[in-house]
Order: sequence, then C-alpha cells, then structure tokens
Amino acid sequence: MRIALIGATGFVGSAILQEALNRGHEVTAIVRHPERLQPHANLHPKTGDIYNGDEVARLVAGQDAVISAFSPGKTDPDIRKKHVQGIKSVIAAMKRVGLTRLLVVGGAGSLEVKPGLRVIDTPDFPEQWKGTARATADVLDLLGGEHEVEWTCLSPAAMLEPGTRTGKFRLGTDQLLVDANGQSHISTQDYAAAMIDELERPTHIRQRFTAGY
Repeated sequence: MRIALIGATGFVGSAILQEALNRGHEVTAIVRHPERLQPHANLHPKTGDIYNGDEVARLVAGQDAVISAFSPGKTDPDIRKKHVQGIKSVIAAMKRVGLTRLLVVGGAGSLEVKPGLRVIDTPDFPEQWKGTARATADVLDLLGGEHEVEWTCLSPAAMLEPGTRTGKFRLGTDQLLVDANGQSHISTQDYAAAMIDELERPTHIRQRFTAGY
C-alpha cells in the first residue's frame, strides 16, 4: 500500500515506519527533519508542516491511507490546542483530495480502568504526562464526531517503550489491558505491528481500540 506517515521520526512513528517498510509498503514520510531518516527503496521523505493544509493535501494526494503519529511535543504548553489543530488540518486535507482512510496514534489516558473512570482521572496518574494524555483524549473526541473519514485510533497500553517485536498481544476496545501481574505494557514494535495489522485488515473503522500484553 501507499502510506503517508506523519511524524515518521518520532518515538512511535519511527517504529511504525520500520514495520510498514518491513512489510513491503511504500511510505511517504512527512517530517520536519527528513535528514534523520535512513534511505530505503520504498521510503520517500518529505518536509511538511501539518498546520499548512495546502501542503498536507499535496503530500497525501494519491496515497491509500494516512497514519498520523504527530505530536506537538510533550513540553509544549499549547499541546492540547495544537494537537487538535493538527489533526483537523490533516482531515481537511484528506477530504480535499478524496482520501478517506486515517489511522491515528492515540494515548492510554483516555482508556477506562473501570466503567466511567479513565486512566487520566485516577489519583496516581503522573502530572508530567497529563498534557499529552489530555491532548490525545481531545483528538479522540474530535474523531468521534467525524463521519466522512474512515478513521481508527489505536491507544497503547499504559507503558509503551522500545522492546521486542513478538507479534503476540491482545486487542481491546475502551478498557485498559493488564496482564496476569496487573501490569499494562506493550513494546513500540508490537504497537506498530498492531497498527499495520489494522491498516492491512481493517476491523475498527470509526472506532478506538487498544493493544497490550
């Protein structure tokens, strides 16, 4: 498939890029610093500003799908506003060029630990992660009202960090997944595998789902 990947040099985006290339997909990587990308026959680095609708439309035209691993940055004081603005810009650009399939990297904070109680609302949720968690929750709310684009949002387990690609993980919907020891975790490599699985075999159109061990 032809994929436009926004944020391909980021923490999660880089894992998604590697997974997509390993499976033989052709990737247009829309990034701020294309020089950080390693050359690959199926990789087409492009400099792009997510807030520039004309530029995004030009870069995603002719693709089969867009994957957004975009983030303004955890330390940005306007992260909530900028994250929503960025996704709005992408959606508008996709509509302009007739592209409908969008996959978005979500957050664990909006998952529920029990009915009506989100991870971000629990007493022990780290203060330094709240900005990012609220930003991704706002994006999920935005996507929930979108009925033209065939979007999917993938929320990771609570702990997402580099590790091993096992290809073995569980999928869920709105509830945080925990293992037999009460831990909620997944490697960035397996998260990327779950994302590209969804790209290749869509089963969560206009839904959020989650992956964890």
